[in-house]
Amino acid sequence: MSLLHRYPVPIPLSPTRHHKRLPCQRLHLFTTKSRPSFALPSLSTPLFRHPFRCSSMSVQEDTPTSQLQDSLLQSRAYWVNKSLIAWNVDIEDGSYFLYASKCASLAVTVDGIQAGYDVKIKLKRAGGPLPANVLEKFPHIQDYGAFELPSALDAKTLLKCQLAIAIFRPDGRCCDATGLQLPGVLDELFAYAGPLGAVFSEEAISLYLWAPTAQIVRAFLYREPLGGDPFEIVPLEEVEGVWTAKGPKDWEGCYYVYEVCVYHWTTLQVEKCYANDPYSRGLSSDGWRTLLVNLNSEALKPEEWDKLADEKPHIKSFADISIYELHIRDFSANDGTVPPDVRGGYEAFTLQESAGVQHLKKLSDAGITHVHLLPTYQFAGVDDEKEKWKFVDVKKLEILPPDSDEQQFQITAIQNEDGYNWGYNPVLWGVPKGSYASNPNGPSRTLQFRKMVQALNKIGLRVVMDVVYNHLHASGPFDENSVLDKIVPGYYLRRNADGFIEHSTCINNTASEHFMVERLIVDDLLCWAVDYKVDGFRFDLMGHIMKRTMLKAKAALHGLSKERDGVDGSCVYIYGEGWDFGEVAKNGRGINACQFNLCGTGIGSFNDRVRDAILGGSPFGHPLQQGFATGLYLQGNGHDHGTQAKEKLMLALSKDHIQVGMAANLRDYVFTNHEGNEVKGSEVLTYDGSPVGYALCPTETVNYVSAHDNETLFDIVSLKTPMSISVDERCRMNHLATSTIALSQGVPFFHCGDELLRSKSLDRDSYNSGDWFNRLDFTYNDNNWGVGLPPKEKNEKNWPLIKPRLADPSFKPQRSNILAAVDNFLNLLRIRYSSPLFRLKTANAIQERVRFLNTGPSQIPGVIAMSMEDGHEGVPGLTQLDPIYSYIALVINSCPSEVSFASPALRAKALQLHPVQVMSTDEVVKTSSFEASSGCLTIPARTTSVFVEPRND
Repeated sequence: MSLLHRYPVPIPLSPTRHHKRLPCQRLHLFTTKSRPSFALPSLSTPLFRHPFRCSSMSVQEDTPTSQLQDSLLQSRAYWVNKSLIAWNVDIEDGSYFLYASKCASLAVTVDGIQAGYDVKIKLKRAGGPLPANVLEKFPHIQDYGAFELPSALDAKTLLKCQLAIAIFRPDGRCCDATGLQLPGVLDELFAYAGPLGAVFSEEAISLYLWAPTAQIVRAFLYREPLGGDPFEIVPLEEVEGVWTAKGPKDWEGCYYVYEVCVYHWTTLQVEKCYANDPYSRGLSSDGWRTLLVNLNSEALKPEEWDKLADEKPHIKSFADISIYELHIRDFSANDGTVPPDVRGGYEAFTLQESAGVQHLKKLSDAGITHVHLLPTYQFAGVDDEKEKWKFVDVKKLEILPPDSDEQQFQITAIQNEDGYNWGYNPVLWGVPKGSYASNPNGPSRTLQFRKMVQALNKIGLRVVMDVVYNHLHASGPFDENSVLDKIVPGYYLRRNADGFIEHSTCINNTASEHFMVERLIVDDLLCWAVDYKVDGFRFDLMGHIMKRTMLKAKAALHGLSKERDGVDGSCVYIYGEGWDFGEVAKNGRGINACQFNLCGTGIGSFNDRVRDAILGGSPFGHPLQQGFATGLYLQGNGHDHGTQAKEKLMLALSKDHIQVGMAANLRDYVFTNHEGNEVKGSEVLTYDGSPVGYALCPTETVNYVSAHDNETLFDIVSLKTPMSISVDERCRMNHLATSTIALSQGVPFFHCGDELLRSKSLDRDSYNSGDWFNRLDFTYNDNNWGVGLPPKEKNEKNWPLIKPRLADPSFKPQRSNILAAVDNFLNLLRIRYSSPLFRLKTANAIQERVRFLNTGPSQIPGVIAMSMEDGHEGVPGLTQLDPIYSYIALVINSCPSEVSFASPALRAKALQLHPVQVMSTDEVVKTSSFEASSGCLTIPARTTSVFVEPRND
């Protein structure tokens, strides 16, 4: 992701694959016949020509010339609307000026910007704070001063120039200067709701590009995806910041690239940039060119595609959803029942008899409703052209010791040149990834993505797409993967107070608080929902997106109808990671879509509280810290958790967190905590004092214990539990953790392989660890444990803990363990969907019907007992929801020994073990028992038992 070096090599007229890697040539405008003809206001002061460079500093008594020379490399002032600039400087009796240069040749010295400008405009210091609407959009500049611009200013023309603002002391010396951030004024002057991208009609194809700061835009058109010269170069014309061109219908199937001449704030130059269309709907391999593809073409629709909306799996309520997270390549790359040329791609999902699809059918039949696919848009990190991939010799790796470091050495040696990456490196959001298609050029990726969605729908699974709108893989005018920052530099990305890009997400944070960024996100979602019939969206780092954007997205999606759009938008579920950190934390850039801000919206967020309480610690804590399901207090692993009393308290607190989570992590759910006090979910606190409960309705909570991030469930259990216990015990702990999620209120979420005892050989971050560490085996013969030490980059500090575990053959599950795990997981799903009491739709219903029984200071440690009560038809009180069962009690026993638990609430109940567990292959759970006279339940070690009271009416 590093910028390429700048070379003094001219860009050829026809950008090619080779030359696109070169940086943009500096464009010297207004010195040739081709210069654009826009007028600037007349100058009231003479021009001075002195060379310069620039940098940032606070206002000082005497600012060194060296600092002033670099001041324009920063952009510490904000042009917030047509009439105001905000800047956090002030000097008594000082004067302020705005400068503009058509050809980006501003120069600054202690005497001010005395060279290179075409316009110099005196600003007036405004009294009072910035206007409320400005502070709502830019809360982080609330203490900045306001500077007024002349009312007659031609701002639209100036925005195409290099801009700078400078402050002078009364003696005329310049004490500070800086560049400007422009999103505020761009939104006010150029917010646009019309067509964008390539628009197809019966007679023509029209191109629309929003680029209000550009000086010249041309489209280079090609017949071929790679190489060759353009068959036509089309100049676009601008109207109110939107550049347009119209061409013949036979452009369809051709490719184009935009040439945008624009001032770029990172180089302080007017650059000639080559970029794809931000609204691309098709690409050539690796995104070198945009494909002119009409998504409404009949040739791109699978058979009966237009009928799919009527054939989708029925979903009554979002409370009925359960989600299975899956990576497209993981699904079939190791599946010998899939033809080699199809493995790892979209088409593997269409093979009804493959081992993988057969496994998905089992999950669907048992109750899984949605498959969540990791990123499938065009991302960087994997070459679209498969013939360029490098491979390791798998047979050589297979004979290496299970704790060897050689496997990871060989995998990481080619990890940026193989076919593997999770895909959280977005380049273009609106196009399916080319490496998953049989041919990355042409329309294959569109057709095959649609076939995948159709095939999954037909086996009863709706499709969720993982969308990464919070950041971009690249920025700047040179990087081959940069798109948006070449079109409108500095607009799409969130920048800090000095004007540099924020990177808290990982790199190149986007700014959904800007109008056209928000619009692009919503338009993109609608494309996937309408044109690809995607059924849901998981937002990566959703907390870095504004709440307003998420609400607009939800409204737009839910407004889709089968009659008008071919999609029932009311069935589209959206959820994401509501983490609150970085520059957006505590609403630092506006009200963001974090967990606490989303309550009441119906948008789901991942519940990390229940994950941490079940497993112990957090992904950022000590790897041996234990939790409810991994032996905390009950079976120590040698890690120092403190005194025995402290461990017992930690277990009790973890249990409180889990109980809130099992009640859908509701903010206002009232239950009895470990101290015997009645508390709300929001009154139970995490280690840092944050409320555990935050949701207002069940579907705002997505409960999980494992996901693609961090170790797999089996791996984390193997790491945190004592080395002396058996693999059978670890398998039961794996199942115990999964059962807690599967039987909770809210939306359960499972990582692919939770049910297979999946291992990544203890890799905590396998995003780029190749097929080797990410292998899945749907024949149930192997779980991938012990395939070498995990890659050094993210795991080396834990190798001393990992190595002895991988070396011990007793840690590896046998086929019988895997088969049992699959059966137990399917049974959990069958139990969940056997009664609507597991899937209550409202917070009131959960408060009225769900109780926790083993609570207070006298509770049995390590045991959760939850009951769910139904009403009876014709009897006052609770309404009847379940025609089969009137009462359900479940007990989760994390203890290493059998436990008996009695409750007065259970006396005289006609409870019996759930029929699914009675018929299961798990002989241990069958020993669970209930004694009605005492209300006593007896539960085997490390077992979740479900008891039901059948109706007699």
